[in-house]
Amino acid sequence: MAKLDALIVGAGFAGMHMLVKLRELGFSALAIERASDVGGTWYWNRYPGCRCDVPSLDYSVPWDAELDQEWDWTEKFSAQPEILAYAQRLADRHDIRRDVHFETSVTKANWNEARGLWLVETDKGDLFEATFFISGAGALSEPNMPDIPGIETFKGELYHTGLWPHDPVTFAGKRVGVLGTGSTGVQASTAIAKEAAHLTVLQRTAQYSLPCLTPSLTDEVRAERKARYPEHREWQRNSYAASTPSLPTPFAPSAFDDPPEVRFANYERCWGVGTASLVSVYGDVATNPEAAEEVSEFVRNKIRSVVKDPVTAEKLCPLPGAYLGARRIIIDTGYYQIFNQPNVTLADITGDPIEEITEDGVKTRGTFYPLDMLVVATGYDAVTGPLLAMNITGRQGVALKDAWASGPRTYLGLMAAGFPNLFTITGPGSPGVLANVIFSIDQHVNWIGDCMDHMRRHGKRVIDTTNQAEQEWQAHNAKGSAHVLRMNDAKNWYLGTNVPGKPRASLVYHGGLGVYRGICDEIAAQGYRGFVFS
Repeated sequence: MAKLDALIVGAGFAGMHMLVKLRELGFSALAIERASDVGGTWYWNRYPGCRCDVPSLDYSVPWDAELDQEWDWTEKFSAQPEILAYAQRLADRHDIRRDVHFETSVTKANWNEARGLWLVETDKGDLFEATFFISGAGALSEPNMPDIPGIETFKGELYHTGLWPHDPVTFAGKRVGVLGTGSTGVQASTAIAKEAAHLTVLQRTAQYSLPCLTPSLTDEVRAERKARYPEHREWQRNSYAASTPSLPTPFAPSAFDDPPEVRFANYERCWGVGTASLVSVYGDVATNPEAAEEVSEFVRNKIRSVVKDPVTAEKLCPLPGAYLGARRIIIDTGYYQIFNQPNVTLADITGDPIEEITEDGVKTRGTFYPLDMLVVATGYDAVTGPLLAMNITGRQGVALKDAWASGPRTYLGLMAAGFPNLFTITGPGSPGVLANVIFSIDQHVNWIGDCMDHMRRHGKRVIDTTNQAEQEWQAHNAKGSAHVLRMNDAKNWYLGTNVPGKPRASLVYHGGLGVYRGICDEIAAQGYRGFVFS
């Protein structure tokens, strides 16, 4: 039985950073990782077309200044292989792998009150004793498989985008179906359409997707950023989303501060730079239904102008009242254009729902789509799913899944009352993936490490939070997000409503990373207000 100061779950960017931080502080730590190597999300998501929606020069760790100078990103928005190579280089530089148990999953984690530590079991039969149990499992790591009758009978190739094979997958000469039109489905469909004999996009919900222009980065652009990385990193840490806008949006606090000709000129400017700038073109697009609808209709008209068949175009347009930005932003490299190809069919399964999956295809109420391959792009049981999958039990034998039966309750997204010494990196109620997740991770890792060091210096072994602190944080988060249109969306993984039976709850903090950092720092400076030490 291994005895540790801390056991970390995950060897993605969160787990690696936490491991390095604890080494620097002199704590003994190991990480458990179900993959065969580092990389987290970027290890598993190898589906064709996979690409990051944060600019490459922003999507890198701020705690390795030497690597900032050595590494040369090749494109404005990096593809998965390049990000995985970067993560592997990071692991090489810091000898991460010597402290990681790969191809291992946590099956049970129980808090032992008498001894003040966690007992953690794995699928390899390992048993660990750890004073601190730290989840770096990530927000998007528990695949959401659809419960469709007959899916287990399909005899063709079946892949989930979040569990993509490492060996090459060939689409040539095959009839391929892609189920889902979120970010992964859009990216995968765009890539698969170039090769498949026929592609059927099974669309449950029409989505907005914005153009992703990803030119090669020049030596001059890279050199300019390298020369000012230190101040840029500081700006990222204290900004709303830690991601550099292509345009200085918002142009004004309210869309209707400008006349129509100015507004639409600004919409065109945002569309033309090929990023998600359009979502924040004005300060009230996320909160004012009238402004949101105008911007949304602007995008619908862009879809109509690209897709030649008007019937298909309308099916691809989200309905009025479904606002741009209410769901996760999607950026693409030619998604709508594929529907002009003769080898691509849009199957709108909202009006013609799937009845079953057969041995050789998908049967809807009115149509049968013969398939050789089915790509499931239905996303994840986000944020809470990875935590609940570990079968965590806290004080008095209370399971985390029972404590969160009506939705997650945390203090700062860092801790849950009744689960001492359990820290959740980018947990529910924190900015997490609503910001550049590497910087959400950076803030949490440093805060957790500093807290553990504080405890050691003051002779404290156990930290917990209280129900009152959780309630106050929930109230604060609810007040800050009350006017955000995203909160009214019917099926949104930010609210957990993409998973049948999952309680509806806000899984992210809407106040922005910089504001959140200030709150966490203030709480620590006040002697860790809301936390209880023993």
